Amino acid sequence: MSDKLSIYLAQFNPTVGAVQANAERIAGLYAHGMAAGADLVLTPELSVSGYPPEDLVLKPYFVRTVAQAIEALADITSDDGAPGLIVGAPWVQEGRLYNAALLLDGGRIAAVRLKHELPNYGVFDEKRVFDAGPLPQPIEFRGVKLGVMICEDMWFPSVANHLADRGAEILLVPTCSPYEQDKAPERQKHARARVKDTGLPLVFCNQVCGQDELVFDGASYVMAADGKVPVQMDAWREQGLLTRWSRGDDWFVCDTRHQGYQPDELETMYQAMMLGLRDYVQKNRFPGVILGLSGGIDSALSAAVAVDALGADKVHCVMMPSVYTSGESLGDAEECAKALGVRYDIVSIREGVDAFDGMLDALFEGAEKDTTEENIQSRLRGVLLMALSNKFGKMVLTTGNKSEMSVGYATLYGDMCGGYSVLKDVYKTDVFKLSRWRNEHKPVGALGPDGIVMPDNVISKPPTAELRPDQKDEDSLPPYDALDDMLRCLVDEEMSVADIVARGHDASTVARIEHLLYIAEYKRRQAPPGVKITRKNFGRDRRYPITNGFRSARRDS
Repeated sequence: MSDKLSIYLAQFNPTVGAVQANAERIAGLYAHGMAAGADLVLTPELSVSGYPPEDLVLKPYFVRTVAQAIEALADITSDDGAPGLIVGAPWVQEGRLYNAALLLDGGRIAAVRLKHELPNYGVFDEKRVFDAGPLPQPIEFRGVKLGVMICEDMWFPSVANHLADRGAEILLVPTCSPYEQDKAPERQKHARARVKDTGLPLVFCNQVCGQDELVFDGASYVMAADGKVPVQMDAWREQGLLTRWSRGDDWFVCDTRHQGYQPDELETMYQAMMLGLRDYVQKNRFPGVILGLSGGIDSALSAAVAVDALGADKVHCVMMPSVYTSGESLGDAEECAKALGVRYDIVSIREGVDAFDGMLDALFEGAEKDTTEENIQSRLRGVLLMALSNKFGKMVLTTGNKSEMSVGYATLYGDMCGGYSVLKDVYKTDVFKLSRWRNEHKPVGALGPDGIVMPDNVISKPPTAELRPDQKDEDSLPPYDALDDMLRCLVDEEMSVADIVARGHDASTVARIEHLLYIAEYKRRQAPPGVKITRKNFGRDRRYPITNGFRSARRDS
């Protein structure tokens, strides 16, 4: 039995599939932990493979590669007095594949614990690729009994209670818990329940990274046996921290006190967009991004996020005016580009529109102009941006928001074309809030300029696609305050039309918005990925059929 223990929390940014690079990062963090005096270095869930690895773990060669990396990591723990190391990895035992935490100590794999509760909801589908392990036993380590619960194991009482009943003294939770709005309090609610049930302190170690649509915010912490949080690590930043523990009268006590960076709600959303874009661009080795800067708020905010995430030298903005583009929009776009310090070019689409009119004139003879001609403009802009992307390598950043994507107010192969979207899961009302916030604050870690980054006029003027004379978004859609409330009810809360009408909305309008939501599914299936912000993003979270005859306005359910 030992009365002292030092645990180094390694909150870092792995890359899915980059096994050797991840192992090298872990080895570097291990060295830092050793230098700090750690007895044990704790890394997040699946830290060697990256999370979520999805179907990569179904490739036997990938799993063997991970196993080889773990053997090499075990070697670095072989020196006398070297700390132990807990890593996460897909792991095969008796022909079955598990999500495992492995204790490396004394130059060998000293213990393996398997994830018992496999999440299979929302963005998670672990039951598809992993087998569930048995309820785990505590690990004897340096005279202390450690109870290892892998991520979802913390969300249910069975694993913690089992470990406590078998003598665990500290609960360790290597995890990969993705960000969404209001997620952090929910995590701590479940941790507090486990602590209350068992009377044991808990260590929560999360990764911080962007992986396709998911972002992970870090924010690792220690929760004491009384439910208080003496250690709160930074959100949105890599960090290593040594925590020192001593045995009290009834349980182990964390003697370390640390309260790190925890931004408010709007900065948290902004940080999520920055991290998601930065990791997507850098891990996929794009030299930067290119986007259409229209003079509107969506493209202005997207450009600001891109500059803050990547730096102004990595962002190229292009204004592509048509005959309907106002002088106001031209001026706002130029002012925004100057404020951000980005390269800014103007490429008119007028000649291209005229060419299409000529090519289609005979076929369209006698037909009235409608959204067809509007969509040609949008698609021409998409062609121009993709041409520049192909020629110079920068990824096209799409600028549509969640409100537009919900109801199909976007042009397939036009303003929807691109490689990534930072606003894909951001409702229009939040676009306004975030734009005002960014003009008043510079986020921690941002590479962009201080001060105002977009003209006030971009935020205050009525939104318009400028694809026909005097066009306004509200010609086709309800006011965004009302629209976004309906969409949050329909998408995030899965409410029926009748329940939404009971909130004070017009019945025919809600029915129309529900219909638009359903019929736009085919567009969303072809949209680029984007940062998950809300409880239900369009993608891994929400999987509706394209062919769908259900309408709750006709038959409430």
